[in-house]
Amino acid sequence: MQYINYYSSPLGKITLASNGNELIGLWFEGQKYFGSTLNGEYKQKSLPVFEQTAKWLDVYFSGQNPNFTLPLYLSSTQFRNEVWKILLAIPYGSVITYRGIADIMAKKRGAENMSAQAIGGAVGHNPISIIVPCHRVVGTNGSLTGYAGGVDIKEKLLKFENVDMSKLFVPKSK
Repeated sequence: MQYINYYSSPLGKITLASNGNELIGLWFEGQKYFGSTLNGEYKQKSLPVFEQTAKWLDVYFSGQNPNFTLPLYLSSTQFRNEVWKILLAIPYGSVITYRGIADIMAKKRGAENMSAQAIGGAVGHNPISIIVPCHRVVGTNGSLTGYAGGVDIKEKLLKFENVDMSKLFVPKSK
């Protein structure tokens, strides 16, 4: 059985999902791939993992780095899991480029290079927003691109972390 609960954030309603023990999803309303880890049968329930997640988010949205980890369950392809593990290592208040992650992946796999677009696909399918910090990944030129929750939310999350925004920008719509 899977379970959901909700968290009211300064950026809107967040849906949390769990397998009963671990967090399996965290999405903003209307986010791309919303509910991707839910199998269709779930019920709303208060669980310790949801209480822990709410505490983590409270600390985060107060502009501080949460100093504790949550029980997470990330299950996808080997490639996506490897990318998500790299995301978890991005320090609070920092950013990395898609190319930077591609270079890390290439080195880990003993490859000459790796597609930054493939990395972008894996980053975009991250089911646990904020906690697995896909918002900390930016374009090589500093563009705030490719966030499933919307570029406006990505920008606000980075500002919560006091990221130096002077070299980052939101791409102009065509």
